Amino acid sequence: MSLIDVSNLSFAYDGGYDYVFRDVSFQIDTDWRLGFTGRNGRGKTTFLKLLMGEYDYQGTISASVDFEYFPYPVQDLDADTGEVLAGVCPDAPEWELHRELGKLGVEESVLYRPFATLSNGERTKALLAAMFLRENAFLLIDEPTNHLDMQGRALVSRYLARKTGYILVSHDRAFLDGCVDHILSINRADIQVCRGNFSAWWENKQRQDRFETEQNDRLKKEIRRLKTTAREKADWSDRLEATKIGNGPCDRGAIGHKAAKMMKRSKAIEVRQEQAAEEKSRLLKNIDTAEELKMTPLPYHSPQLAYLKGVAVDYGDGPVCPSVSFTLERGDRVAVQGPNGAGKSSLLKLICGEDIPHIGLLERGGGLVISYVPQDVSGLIGSLRDHAEAAGIDESLLLAILRKLDFERGQFEKDMSTFSAGQKKKVALARSLCERAHLYVWDEPMNYIDVLSRMQLEALLLQFHPTILFVEHDRAFCERIATKTVEL
Repeated sequence: MSLIDVSNLSFAYDGGYDYVFRDVSFQIDTDWRLGFTGRNGRGKTTFLKLLMGEYDYQGTISASVDFEYFPYPVQDLDADTGEVLAGVCPDAPEWELHRELGKLGVEESVLYRPFATLSNGERTKALLAAMFLRENAFLLIDEPTNHLDMQGRALVSRYLARKTGYILVSHDRAFLDGCVDHILSINRADIQVCRGNFSAWWENKQRQDRFETEQNDRLKKEIRRLKTTAREKADWSDRLEATKIGNGPCDRGAIGHKAAKMMKRSKAIEVRQEQAAEEKSRLLKNIDTAEELKMTPLPYHSPQLAYLKGVAVDYGDGPVCPSVSFTLERGDRVAVQGPNGAGKSSLLKLICGEDIPHIGLLERGGGLVISYVPQDVSGLIGSLRDHAEAAGIDESLLLAILRKLDFERGQFEKDMSTFSAGQKKKVALARSLCERAHLYVWDEPMNYIDVLSRMQLEALLLQFHPTILFVEHDRAFCERIATKTVEL
């Protein structure tokens, strides 16, 4: 056991004044299984790269372990997978590699295939297995679930639960609960380290937020009361002092004493008021507001939007995936599930009207308006203004939705190519919410999206009841949202 010590860490891109981290200090035990969470754009990947020494920073980071970043950069994709993995863990005996691959359900035959032919899920599992065999390595695992199906996520989560010594960035609640024993959270005002899994951290955060909100309300009332009382005492003191002036005999010394005493009480109340205001100023700094989202789906004239019978993608050499039959009805929230490579994305594109060779019967309702969110949004570039104009949507509405999804106003002037993966996904989702459609087709919409935003989107879909067809591997999201499930 040893410690990773972060002391007075400050960092801003390009030496600017817009700090990602400012005077941050905490410690991490190298035996922990540490889940790393926080809203998109708060600096999770940036922090991992600081640990890797990729950026200059102020402060100190000291550790006795070697940091290794996942996803691992593979240079020669055409090399056999066995050669690639041998380069990742050159000192590990071959039998150990076979053992680790077996725990992740990776068949031995994969080692003799070119790495380029592996699915993204197979690459994730193979590289994780090899990286855990590196000596003195502390793994920085950045969003491994984005290329894993639901079964693969459960398998990798169980695998990680048997390991120690890593930081895991993920927004999948069930995945984190299955494998981590501590949580590192980037909050609005600070960074905190807590013991327990994600659910324990979230429950504690909600409890703390409720306590601070109640304290804030109490102090607001107390400050108003003290302010009124202090003003009354001061007014009484002034009126009492004024009675010393005028005709007639009076004990001016006694009056002055009473007035001074009253003013002293007023000053004491003002001090209490300042103390209450200072106490109030320390509250609510880490409360993340999750404002309510809205959408306006178009009503469809018919109860049935689409009908599929025996449909499968077929490029001429036979179906590349199992055939599927189902009816998409108005108000349905249909989750398309299945392993990686089963043809889920192709099915969605086919329903959207893309010219994809297929067998079986596909009938779509006439005049059907579809809003589509693709799985890959990494290519987004340009300004939000130009993006809104090209999509034919209201720019102000797009920006309002992004604000509710925790975009800072300063981000609106930046090129989308500088956005984090989660921020780009939010742009795609916000665009879809701006579009009035009969059917919303979302391909892995929760990839890279932070937990609080996932909860906002869940609440939106449950409130407005759009007809939606989606592929998603976040088990918690599917269990809350799906009214139907189509298995491939």
